[in-house]
Amino acid sequence: MRMKVINQPKGQPLAWYLDEEIRLAHQVQQDELFFSWTVAPTVIYGRHQQREAEVNIPYCEAHGIAVVQRKSGGGCVYADQGNLMLSLISPDTHSEVVFERFLALVAGVLRSLGLNAVTTAHNDILVDGKKVSGNACYALPNATIVHGTLMYDVDIDALEQAITPSEAKLSKHAVQSVRQRVMNIRPLLPGIRDIDALAEAFAQLLNG
Repeated sequence: MRMKVINQPKGQPLAWYLDEEIRLAHQVQQDELFFSWTVAPTVIYGRHQQREAEVNIPYCEAHGIAVVQRKSGGGCVYADQGNLMLSLISPDTHSEVVFERFLALVAGVLRSLGLNAVTTAHNDILVDGKKVSGNACYALPNATIVHGTLMYDVDIDALEQAITPSEAKLSKHAVQSVRQRVMNIRPLLPGIRDIDALAEAFAQLLNG
């Protein structure tokens, strides 16, 4: 199955890109479709999560951070214009297979850029033991959508304040704070000048 990297307009709200995933999923036929995008500061929580338990609502309201629930499962993430969002739409309805392929694909691109990237059983991607990417999957009758985050130059202070993981979740990862668990990759990529260049690197590598 071939992969086609497509361009999308910049500066749209998160809901626009999520709707675009659905639209493309209804049209996808033979080739898988991949695109990257960025959003203004937004907290995105999974369909099985309780907003009040995962999101610092007063902080988000005070700082103009949007809060959106997505249709896919997975955990709560913070994204801003320093976070490269990645979307894959596949006509393959074996969603677990597509999900694993997506994770391997993203980790492979990061390794091609010189990073020590590995996937985890929790659908994360780690670099040097720290999380740089969280991912989720959404199955439709005729297609599979996988999307994820990639921390290039995210505002870590905002991330730490905007989401409120439980102590149990942090202790499971042997850390005391979100800051200890995550990492931006910009310092590790001196040859990548900005997030647009990172998106272009993905496009070039995926196009072969």
